[in-house]
Amino acid sequence: MIQGAASHAEAGQLTRSNLPLEKNITPSIADAPKVQILNSPIVNKYSDMYEPVRFMHSKHANVLGECTICHHRMPRDEGDTYGEPLSMVELRKREIEPVACSACHGEPFNVRDLSTPGLRGAYHQLCMDCHQESEQVPHVRGPILYSAMVRGPVVRTLDTRAPTDCLACHAKKVPNHNQLVKLEGKVDALAVTQNCLSCHEKEGQAILKTVHWKWHGPSPYTVGHEKRVDLGKNHATINNFCINLSGNWARCTSCHIGYGWKDNTFEFNDMSNIDCLVCHDTTGKYRKAPTKAGFPEKNLDLLSIAQNVGRPSRSTCGISCHFRGGGGDAVKHGDMSSMLINSDKNHDVHMGVTNGGLDFRCQDCHKTRNHMISGRSISVPAVEGDLSCEYCHTDSPHIGAELIDHHLNKHTQHVACQTCHIPVYSKGNPTKVSWDWSTAGKDITIPKDKYGKPVYLKKKGSFQWKEAVKPNYKWYNGTVKRYILGDRINENGVTNLTMPVGDIADPASRIYPFKLHKGKQISDSVYKYLIAPQLWEGYWKHWDWDKASRDGMKAANLAYSGAYEFVETSMYWGLTHEVVPKEQALSCAECHVSLTKAPYCGKCHQDRPDVDFEALVKKGIDFKRMAAMGRDVEDLIGKTNYIDYKALGYEGDPIEVRGRFKKLGCGATLSKNP
Repeated sequence: MIQGAASHAEAGQLTRSNLPLEKNITPSIADAPKVQILNSPIVNKYSDMYEPVRFMHSKHANVLGECTICHHRMPRDEGDTYGEPLSMVELRKREIEPVACSACHGEPFNVRDLSTPGLRGAYHQLCMDCHQESEQVPHVRGPILYSAMVRGPVVRTLDTRAPTDCLACHAKKVPNHNQLVKLEGKVDALAVTQNCLSCHEKEGQAILKTVHWKWHGPSPYTVGHEKRVDLGKNHATINNFCINLSGNWARCTSCHIGYGWKDNTFEFNDMSNIDCLVCHDTTGKYRKAPTKAGFPEKNLDLLSIAQNVGRPSRSTCGISCHFRGGGGDAVKHGDMSSMLINSDKNHDVHMGVTNGGLDFRCQDCHKTRNHMISGRSISVPAVEGDLSCEYCHTDSPHIGAELIDHHLNKHTQHVACQTCHIPVYSKGNPTKVSWDWSTAGKDITIPKDKYGKPVYLKKKGSFQWKEAVKPNYKWYNGTVKRYILGDRINENGVTNLTMPVGDIADPASRIYPFKLHKGKQISDSVYKYLIAPQLWEGYWKHWDWDKASRDGMKAANLAYSGAYEFVETSMYWGLTHEVVPKEQALSCAECHVSLTKAPYCGKCHQDRPDVDFEALVKKGIDFKRMAAMGRDVEDLIGKTNYIDYKALGYEGDPIEVRGRFKKLGCGATLSKNP
């Protein structure tokens, strides 16, 4: 043995550490309520212009590490609205929780106590003072360091400073439009838009600058194209679903927020073509016609719909567009489907309506300014703003004093939140996982699959569907390699249309989950680039791939050699929705084989009578229960190698071998590398 090196047994003793014996304390910051809806009748009595504020109570408590900054006084007895000053030491000494703000602050301008502000004044005075102060100095918790979704092409930090814009917390209520809509009788879509613009011309001008209107924009996260502003569905990008917009405008633009985009002469500077109702309908009756270049279906009562406009909802964002991308429910996005409109907490903890879900609108996360919407998808290059789990949950999201919380927070440096908290995607509606265009054009009938989904259509070829899918895991640093129309294909294998960029040796990368969609699509066999065929009013009418290729490439302004072939492609799609409750996240044992047998955590930590190590490492999603509920997860029951560490560049389970930047304190590594 090398002098100074410990034996394996000795090394095990040297690295065993005690779990902290934390005493239950009151008040416990870790037990602060997650979200509180501030909707007081006292405030609404005097001013009800805004929707209730979703106050992230837990985030504030844990970032500040203190309750009495806000709950600064305590009534001495009933009826006392002045109270005595408080400190955390005093609260814990007396083992009491602080009282609500309304215990002291109520009606404004109370003649008996003019020195005490009303409830709204107290909220504003405390919130705005603190937010303005934090705007000047980066927060004590510091910047977000480990989220690929906020870093981008260069490793940077995102300060967790609080917003000072009122609308960041308050959403304005939409007034009743019954009297505001100056229309009568049977009206058409363009007349509705003109009526909207009579009051909202500023908003109309803003929409003309957005990605949702132009279908292209800045692409700072696309490798090699960081300074371009013209990439998007409208120009140069391609996918392995319905392939490309060129030549297919009238069909594809049924998802556009405008009217009349039927060819490449569409006027993008004309506000009169904006479709206001597709986002602001609250009746649930507005529908766009599938093949009318964005115009609505006939025989809709557009006057009634216009008189009942409101804020966008999960339904308008989803059913009108994102849930049905690719031509059907959950086809493209593995983590979005119509189930999100009225799901429960177990399907999506944020957007769930029942069973304790938070009932989020899309805008609660995708903050909007001047109709520009934050958030981005790996599937398209255009971006209008960053978005990350850490915006709300911080980069130390696991709250508590136990060592398990410490371990999980260390994971966030290497593992994205979504990796553990989205163990499977498309939990309710099957999603398309492969599409083979080469088989299209045949007059054959094939029975539907076990989900009731078509596996063949003459127009589109062959499909495969999957429900409750285990994600594909990749290192990701926030940037993407993207196939641009005209790029050369991979002649020796699969052509990647979108590929997350990252590496085990890159400190800016973390492990993220993705949906992988495989395709087989048409390509020019001479020029060796993918073809954008004309499908609508093209192949779907005459069934001639050569003519469809010639017409489509003419519309795309690219040469066509006259010879084609079908090649394999792949496309990665990000997963950020369908987040399950923390109790159903992946367990430690499902990812770490080394924790599936005794002594479990005891490899490194001393036994403790009040902690069941086996129960701790196995706490998480129950695939047996999911299977009993009818979900297609039988192949995941008992799985203990959920993440393929070798495929990610590790030598094996990081607990047993080593981490990516340093050796861990357990396993055989210690005896080899003391």
